[in-house]
Amino acid sequence: MNRAEVTVIGLLLAAGQGRRMGRPKALVRGEDGVPWVVSSSSVLAEAGCQEVLVVLGAQAEQAAALLETASTGTGSAGTGRTRIRHVVAPDWADGMSASLRAGLTAIKDTTHDAALVHLVDLPDVGADVVRRLLARAERSTLARAGYHGVPGHPVLIGREHWAPLTQVLSGDEGAKRYLRSHQTDLVESGDLATGHDVDQMSDN
Repeated sequence: MNRAEVTVIGLLLAAGQGRRMGRPKALVRGEDGVPWVVSSSSVLAEAGCQEVLVVLGAQAEQAAALLETASTGTGSAGTGRTRIRHVVAPDWADGMSASLRAGLTAIKDTTHDAALVHLVDLPDVGADVVRRLLARAERSTLARAGYHGVPGHPVLIGREHWAPLTQVLSGDEGAKRYLRSHQTDLVESGDLATGHDVDQMSDN
């Protein structure tokens, strides 16, 4: 498969309630004043994902409104002609598995070759990290960013893994067990970001 033929959809998981944060992380604003749900979507678009799907849950209407405002030109979601849309995970309170399942289910009828799964609470992970993962899309069906050898996000998941992964998801865990049981390339990105998730404002 030639690189030009590979298409990747960005899948942003942003459904959590953010209990330790005190509000949904999708609604948290960075130092630049941009909500994380918007800036994280923009990272995927800027890096080269042909489309971006955001999975919402807690306070979904507010988060969706932020995305809509950004896409109409008063924010910074997306670049060029990248389409950014959202879906609501009805069982989002069950944990990350519910969000990932909702996202994978929503994209199963698309024509994309792979999904690039990103989390909304990784503010220091920029488009350069995502580009490094996307560069693996032509030769890897499973790959994830690593930070000084420690596996993290984003995660590249080829289409052939979407259905079997969906079937084994459970609890407040994403694709971790599935990735451990399948050959997954670790793409070192510690020179670009820390990859640390932010659980409370003192961590930011």
